[in-house]
Amino acid sequence: MTEDKIKIAIRDLDIYYHDRPILKKVNMIFRDRELTAIVGPSGCGKSTLLMVLNRLLDTVPHARVEGSVEFRSNDQGWLNVLGLKETDLPSLRRRVGLVFQHPNVLLTSIFRNVAFPHRLLGLSPEEIDSKVRRALVDVFLWDEVKDRLNSPATELSGGQQQRLCLARTLVLQPEILLLDEPTSFLDEALAEKIEALLQRLKDERTVVVVSHYNDQVMRLSDNVYRLAGNRQE
Repeated sequence: MTEDKIKIAIRDLDIYYHDRPILKKVNMIFRDRELTAIVGPSGCGKSTLLMVLNRLLDTVPHARVEGSVEFRSNDQGWLNVLGLKETDLPSLRRRVGLVFQHPNVLLTSIFRNVAFPHRLLGLSPEEIDSKVRRALVDVFLWDEVKDRLNSPATELSGGQQQRLCLARTLVLQPEILLLDEPTSFLDEALAEKIEALLQRLKDERTVVVVSHYNDQVMRLSDNVYRLAGNRQE
C-alpha cells in the first residue's frame, strides 16, 4: 500500500473517560476513496472513536486521548490531528465531517440548517440556494421538503432529520465523511438509497461508517475493523 492512498493513520490510540479506559491500543488505516466499516457491540467505543478523528471529543468533559492520529489533507499534506491548535479545529471539521446517529438539527428552518455552513464562508445567496438544493436532492429529501423549507427542522421525522444532517455535512464537500449508523432511522427503501449514495461518495472521498447491520457492512465496505470491549480485535 502506497502512502498516498492513506488518508487517516491511527497508531496506539488510547481513549479514557475519568481515567477509565474506553479504548486501548487502537491501530487503524483509512484509505482514500474507500469505505471502511467499524463494527462491534453497543458501548464498545465506536462512536467515541469517530469523535476523536475531528476532535469533537474535546467537547466532552473528562475525556482524554493518547497516541497518534494523522490526517493527510488534500492541500496541506500530513497533519497531526491531536496536536492541532484550537484555532485550527473549524478547518479540520470542515475537512472531516461527522454525522451522528441521533440527529442534531439546528433550532432553525430546514433551509438554514443546510445553508448555515455556507453563510459562514460568505457565498452569495444564489450559490447557497443552489448548493442547498443539490445537497437535499443527494440525500433524497428535496421532494419531501421543497414546499416547506422555511419550516422548523424540528418538525421533521427522525429519518428526515438524519438525512438533513447528512445534507448539512455534504454541502461542505468534506475530504472524509464519518457516519454513525447512517440508516438507523430509515425504512428499507430509503436505506437502500442512502447506501447507493455512500457507494458514489466514496469515489471522491474517504468514508467511515459505524454500523451494526452485518448485511450492510458486507455490501458496502472495502475494509472492516472490529472493536470489542475496550480493545480492538
